[in-house]
Amino acid sequence: MNIKIVSTNRKAKFEYFLLDQFEAGISLKGSEIKSIRAGQISIKEAYIRVDEHEAWLMEAHVAPYAEANRYNHEPRRPRQLLLHKREIRKLRDSIRKKGLTIIPTKVYLKGGRAKVEIALARGKKLHDKRHAIKEKESERDMKRQMQNREY
Repeated sequence: MNIKIVSTNRKAKFEYFLLDQFEAGISLKGSEIKSIRAGQISIKEAYIRVDEHEAWLMEAHVAPYAEANRYNHEPRRPRQLLLHKREIRKLRDSIRKKGLTIIPTKVYLKGGRAKVEIALARGKKLHDKRHAIKEKESERDMKRQMQNREY
C-alpha cells in the first residue's frame, strides 16, 4: 500500500517510553479529510481518551479547509477512532491497571484513508530524559569522529 506520512509527534519518543503500537482509522467529515490531505493537521498536544466501547482522538488540530466556507469543521473537535473491540478493551484495561497513557505518534494516509498510529506509553522521568539526551550526544560525537577518520 502507498503510505504518505502527514504529521508526526516528534516529542513522543522523548517524553514517553512507547510500549505497544496500534493503527486506527479516524472518523472524519469531508472538509477534515481534505485539510489532512493538504498536511494541515497537528498532533502535538493530542491524546487518546477511551470510553467503555469507543476511543476518541482529543485536542488534535485540523486546520479549517479554505474552500469549505460555511460547511467547515471545528478545528479541535473530538474525533472517533476506528478500532476493533478487542483493541479498545486492551487499551482500556492497560490504562486502568498499569497507569499508562495513550498518545498519537503519527498521522498518515494509507490507500486514500486517514490513519493514526497510537501508542501505549509510560511517561519518562527527568533523569530518563537526561539519559536520552546523553545517548544522542554520544552517538552524534561517534558519527562525527567516524567521518573525520574516513578522510
